[in-house]
Amino acid sequence: MALTRLSLTDFRNHAQASFRPGRQFTVLHGANGAGKTNILEAVSLLVPGRGLRGASLSEMPRNNGAGGFAIAAEIEDIKLGTGVDATTPERRKVRINGANAPITSLSEWLAVIWLTPAMDRLFTDGAGERRRFLDRLVMALEPSHARFSSQYERAMRQRNKLLGDDRPADPDWLDGLEKAMAQNAILIENSRAAMTAQLMERLAVEPQEPFAIPLLAIDETEKMDEEMLRIHWRRSRARDAAAGRTLTGPHRADLIVTHKAKKQPAALCSTGEQKALLLSAILAHAALVADRRSEPPIILLDEVAAHLDPLRRAALFDRLAKSGSQLWMTGTEKALFEGLNGDVLFLEVSNGQLLQDGPWG
Repeated sequence: MALTRLSLTDFRNHAQASFRPGRQFTVLHGANGAGKTNILEAVSLLVPGRGLRGASLSEMPRNNGAGGFAIAAEIEDIKLGTGVDATTPERRKVRINGANAPITSLSEWLAVIWLTPAMDRLFTDGAGERRRFLDRLVMALEPSHARFSSQYERAMRQRNKLLGDDRPADPDWLDGLEKAMAQNAILIENSRAAMTAQLMERLAVEPQEPFAIPLLAIDETEKMDEEMLRIHWRRSRARDAAAGRTLTGPHRADLIVTHKAKKQPAALCSTGEQKALLLSAILAHAALVADRRSEPPIILLDEVAAHLDPLRRAALFDRLAKSGSQLWMTGTEKALFEGLNGDVLFLEVSNGQLLQDGPWG
């Protein structure tokens, strides 16, 4: 599950870029604003979702470009592509081996997980960010989760639209939508619960140091089976119509994270402890994906080395080298990565241009 080539066209500040990543480490270094994170974002768009920035598609085409963008990648003999046309800038397209494909099918080929500086606020921001983080972990382990989530969201949007119309909605139509929501809701909840349980088993055998161990749990307002959900939504139509949205369901769940050793909610931990909790979760999850899918995921780490002391940085590099994953890392200074061992590609990024250099030349 490693990219053998990545090509960008008119993506963010990159007019044209094409290179073969390192099979183990690809290190992108350069000044702030040079375009390092843009390359990680491009890789993150090779799976379903809005990428590591959560940005809208209209933000991604290069300024003064043609109005669209394209990202192409190869995994040995498999060719993946995604992007938008200037004529339909809010409609993302996907091609696999030259054929059009649904976005959800990307998760069948790749698993990508990431850690960015913005995720330092994961435990203090609203539940939505934690829920999206949870679903990315689930999707990497269970590719069909993307399809269940897409079907649930589509049915819920249609239900919300019907409830918001001035004229009374057809009850039979609402029944059908709520049935589709309930069927997919149970699959979503089961996938989340299974991944969380398996990840907790993996974390239970991880060392307590130098990274903190998190305890994970899913907070759901009320556990209901499929029939109970359908009855609940039928009875809640007037309330949801007044609110303008569906007020209960898996789209309202939250991920609860606790510092195991301190028995303290992650939101109350220091920034360094929160970073350590995230690193522990991501590294354990990568090992879990490698076991379940027989291939380790791609891991994207944006500016992670600068926020670790030398001991934790060395421990992180050691864990990463043993993970078997293809690692993509960014940093303003090349010297931050001096402790890396193995197959390392160093790329200096400057104003959207890439220059390959040697380890310490």
